Amino acid sequence: MNQKSILQRLRWLLILPYALFDYLFVFADQKLIQRTRNIRLIPNERHRRGGKYAFSEWAHVIGIFQTLIYQQLESKQGNTILDIGCGTGLLGIASEPFVGQGGKYIGLDVRGKDIDFCRQHYPSENFEFVHFEVNNPAYTSGQQSTHLKWPVESGTIDIATALSVWTHLKEEDAIFYFREIGRVLKPGGKAIVTFFLLDETYEKSLPLRSNAKGRFHLTAQDKWVFDQSSYGSDAWRHPKWAEVPESAIGVTNAGFERIVEDSGLKLIEQHHGNWKEMPGVFFQDVCIFQKI
Repeated sequence: MNQKSILQRLRWLLILPYALFDYLFVFADQKLIQRTRNIRLIPNERHRRGGKYAFSEWAHVIGIFQTLIYQQLESKQGNTILDIGCGTGLLGIASEPFVGQGGKYIGLDVRGKDIDFCRQHYPSENFEFVHFEVNNPAYTSGQQSTHLKWPVESGTIDIATALSVWTHLKEEDAIFYFREIGRVLKPGGKAIVTFFLLDETYEKSLPLRSNAKGRFHLTAQDKWVFDQSSYGSDAWRHPKWAEVPESAIGVTNAGFERIVEDSGLKLIEQHHGNWKEMPGVFFQDVCIFQKI
């Protein structure tokens, strides 16, 4: 039995008792919540996906993005929020305080099973979940691949969020759907989008990675080195381990400029991610844009 098989078996030995513990913990924890009411919506471990599994990490990331959303909204209630790639609702939970009466949260995702879960788990009349049936080789390889506009009216969104979405889009998809953000935002509206930006900070981190083998988040082949061209692009790259490029995609400065140009958006704020071997607000790079 190889090392990978042994690690997989050990992981399942940990997950099975954790699932039972988590069910009991979440049930009990919800009874004790006093001030942060929206985290009552954190689902049990079976439905926590998107690279964030632990209850504590969900709560942590919800807090980060709830703060970022708050900082970018002029009006703190009654907002229309579009969550691109909503998954099982992590940013829906972060958005809840800012919807309120007269507002609306719209969650889009390519995975039908995630949309089905969200419709059951978040039954609020102010929450809407839409299955967006497009192809993504990493998640929905069986769906149609044609670029489709989102079923959202132009100029109706106060703020759009996209957590770990552009890190799974090839060049033409990244550019097309970024223009969709520009289309749906109101004038002056904001967008919070995460990336793996292969910028100067990333380049400076590469020697640190080669000297840090054995650290808990690194393997013999560092996970976050983007050294493979994605579909022949000169600006979109993926790591060697990716079975398809869309498993994890980084974009260079030149590629980032291509994404933003002609979108009607301007970059107004940026936070480096801690994946670059430095302290950061979040794991991925967080970029905030405003509609011009």
